[in-house]
Amino acid sequence: MSSLIDDTEARLARRLKLEREARGWSLADLAARAEVGKATISKIERGEISPTAVTLVRLANAFGLTLAGLLLRAEGGDRLVRATDQPLWRDPATAYLRRQIFARPDHPVELVEVELPPGARVTLPASSYAPIRQVLQLRRGELTLIEDGTRHELKPGDALGFGPPAEVTFANEGAAPCRYIVALTRL
Repeated sequence: MSSLIDDTEARLARRLKLEREARGWSLADLAARAEVGKATISKIERGEISPTAVTLVRLANAFGLTLAGLLLRAEGGDRLVRATDQPLWRDPATAYLRRQIFARPDHPVELVEVELPPGARVTLPASSYAPIRQVLQLRRGELTLIEDGTRHELKPGDALGFGPPAEVTFANEGAAPCRYIVALTRL
């Protein structure tokens, strides 16, 4: 798993630079659009640091992509995605593990599996939800999801359809890791 994560990070670094350069943007241009520091983007592109989930969402949004879309472009893709080939990415800030189960530019649905460690908390900006609609199902553990100030406490098997774009916090307040599946579609 470690080498797959390392390989994904290297591909992601190359893809971020390619996306930026394909648009003719400087580091400063991307930094302004994504609200991410220019030095941070430079270090990510050179593979010196791993981006956090929040940083990746902001960068993807600046490119007009979902996080899954950005990761898919970094990995390439096929209609059949074997379990062993599903890209993994670990957030260096929270240690959450994200598995891209399925995503293709020519298919309207993406599937993602996330494992959130105990005590981990990730807040994503409303802008990351503007181009998508999604449904989350908790598979294991407990998950607190705060969407636009409304607190939802999910137990295994519970599903939540997200509302209009709003800031969302995913928090594992339990003692064990939680795992959830997200199905999303681009608008």
